[in-house]
Amino acid sequence: MSEKSKVAVVGAGVAGLTTALLLSKRGHSVAVVAKHMPGDYDIEYTSPWAGASYLPVSAPGTREAEWDQITFAELYRLTTQVPEAGIHFQDVITYRREKDKGSVTADWFSELLKERPWFANIVPEFRTIPKADLPPSVDFGTRWKSMCINPAIYLPYLLSQCLKRQVRFRRGTLTHICEAVNFHPEYTSCSDIAVVNCTGLGSYTLSGVTDSSLTPARGQIVLVRNTAPAIIEVSGTDDGEDEVTYIMTRAAGGGTVLGGTYQKGNWSSAPDEATAERIKKRAVEWCPELVGKGEGVEGLDVIRHGVGLRPLRVGGARVEREVIGGARVVHNYGAGGFGYQASYGMAEEAVRLVEESLEEVKARL
Repeated sequence: MSEKSKVAVVGAGVAGLTTALLLSKRGHSVAVVAKHMPGDYDIEYTSPWAGASYLPVSAPGTREAEWDQITFAELYRLTTQVPEAGIHFQDVITYRREKDKGSVTADWFSELLKERPWFANIVPEFRTIPKADLPPSVDFGTRWKSMCINPAIYLPYLLSQCLKRQVRFRRGTLTHICEAVNFHPEYTSCSDIAVVNCTGLGSYTLSGVTDSSLTPARGQIVLVRNTAPAIIEVSGTDDGEDEVTYIMTRAAGGGTVLGGTYQKGNWSSAPDEATAERIKKRAVEWCPELVGKGEGVEGLDVIRHGVGLRPLRVGGARVEREVIGGARVVHNYGAGGFGYQASYGMAEEAVRLVEESLEEVKARL
């Protein structure tokens, strides 16, 4: 853009921070307004609770898959060149059990569990696990190299990069999306500021948006000090369709995440003790290396229990623009469980839409 334009970004999760960063790199004057900021832990603030790792679940040829591919390149760069971002390489092991076919988890992981998923051509060292090396209950498996993010480091890293580029941050709670313009320090009128809505599940109730297509996909996890040799994903569990087995060790001493659940429509913020026990039991069964020989579940050193509400949107994530009450709004929310691994792709599309909107305004002047 040849002329500096003003943009207000609502939300400081991974979507909001990544979008603000890319906008600032394009020379725009950016302000971020959010109820929660990096360092906060609240059920309304999803990003800190994420695993978070690069595990594509989107179907080939979709824009979600394109977002994932764009993001892979940037996460790979950060992992190899920017250690302060809090990302490291970790092998992924996926296990597919035929008996899980048609379950909630198997449907969610369907691309991840294929013999040759689309991302096999971009991730390093993709290979099929020999049948002889699979656990007895597993029918097929793959192994490849991915990246695991420590949100406690990565979110502040994104914020610091924004601050280096003069992005302004303000705490605030909006009752209507159009109020965002008031938080930009250069505000003069509603028409000269573009708004980017990155409120995630908050868009369900935020006036001016109130997107009824959103629903939480509740994820309960147990964070432990134990270390896993790889990220492990399993196609299903014997404990219920909405329970999931995944294990991933975060970078830079961030602990190991044991998951989990994928409970659509469940808004509960309180960890369930019985669910936590099943999560721990499954983790030790699938990855006995987590604990010492013969220790079992008692060998897990628990840091905390957590619950996050993935912002799942029926019909897919929303990255589009519209005019609301005279304000030019670009939406970037509803990524469900793939917010980190699609973050740069979604943010790039949101930035393009912001600039298209700004160019149209200039053309009318």
